[in-house]
Amino acid sequence: MRIVSAHVGTIPISSSMRNAYIDFSRMDCTILALVSDVVVDGRPLVGYGFNSNGRYNATAILNERMLPRLREAAPEDLLDENGELSPARAWDVMMRNEKPGGHGERSVAVGVVDMALHDLAAKAAGVPLYRWISDHYGDGDPDGDVFVYAAGGYYAPGKTLEDLQDEMRGFLDAGYEVVKMKIGGADLSEDLRRIEAVIDVLGGDGSRLMVDVNGKFDLRTALEYGRAIDRYGLFWYEEVGDPLDYALNATLSEDYRNPIATGENLFSLQDARNLIRYGGMRPDRDFVQVDPALSYGLTEYRRVLDMLARHGWSSRRCIPHGGHQFSLHIAAALKLGGNESYPGEFQPTGGFADEAVVTRGRVAPGDLPGIGLEGKAKFYEVLRGLHG
Repeated sequence: MRIVSAHVGTIPISSSMRNAYIDFSRMDCTILALVSDVVVDGRPLVGYGFNSNGRYNATAILNERMLPRLREAAPEDLLDENGELSPARAWDVMMRNEKPGGHGERSVAVGVVDMALHDLAAKAAGVPLYRWISDHYGDGDPDGDVFVYAAGGYYAPGKTLEDLQDEMRGFLDAGYEVVKMKIGGADLSEDLRRIEAVIDVLGGDGSRLMVDVNGKFDLRTALEYGRAIDRYGLFWYEEVGDPLDYALNATLSEDYRNPIATGENLFSLQDARNLIRYGGMRPDRDFVQVDPALSYGLTEYRRVLDMLARHGWSSRRCIPHGGHQFSLHIAAALKLGGNESYPGEFQPTGGFADEAVVTRGRVAPGDLPGIGLEGKAKFYEVLRGLHG
């Protein structure tokens, strides 16, 4: 197999909502199509990639550094010993002449390409990506479906407690059993009213609710909120302080007995390892949310999983950020604890295939070859427009 052309674009995934730290009024996304020389049913196989929400586009880095290196590489440099496309070897090509450290938007750019390469490799094999990943990187026995939770509860102009409750009822009606809401964008008393309103919708069961601070709190506020919400027994308390403030997270873990989740804004093996070394994370209850699409792709994410295993962590403690089809396949293939979901948000990239059905909080990745983005009709129309 040879990649004959690469096509990059930037599209909006904007929204009027906000979390405690940012709004999404100018959020955008890089999309990528890698066209191969393999023809099936009269059409070339194409691998598609995009970046998760929460980080802006990395289009310039792709066009100026990563894609030129792929184009200049000898074809055999991108293949494994069996002559098949190797995302891992392509990853090495993209990272040539890159200094260590600085895991910011570069990791997003590489992640976009890594996603497209994995999509292409699975399509060449004629199988869904989760089966390809399981056969190549896992134990060959993937999960048939994956736990998913509905992420919402954002702040928005004029949004009332009744609106928040109606939003959460909609998630439950759609088949979700666990939901997530934002906190930290109001004062503590208001956020407690919001939390209690959602718990009422959940029948009084706080263990079905996650709360997400998006890195806003200093240590004093983190501890204050933690002590106030402890009585609810929440599913988790998420990204409470700056993602690189490992001391804050470690101190919080000594004071807050219930689960903590973090990691969506850590973009490398090294940063994830520092979280485990210095962040006080507890493998019996806490969750790691590293997003494969933002953190140099599945190639790097596998290194993160290997590191976690060496430190005594189960893959079931990993629930990636992102809420999209790529991480859903990874979760099924590598037996993660679940996957995020954003019902209706961050379109057209977010969410699962159009025919996906959430049943009792679980969803299957589907049987389309590759990632299956062809099963997201509106997004596929955009992707097809990249390469005609």
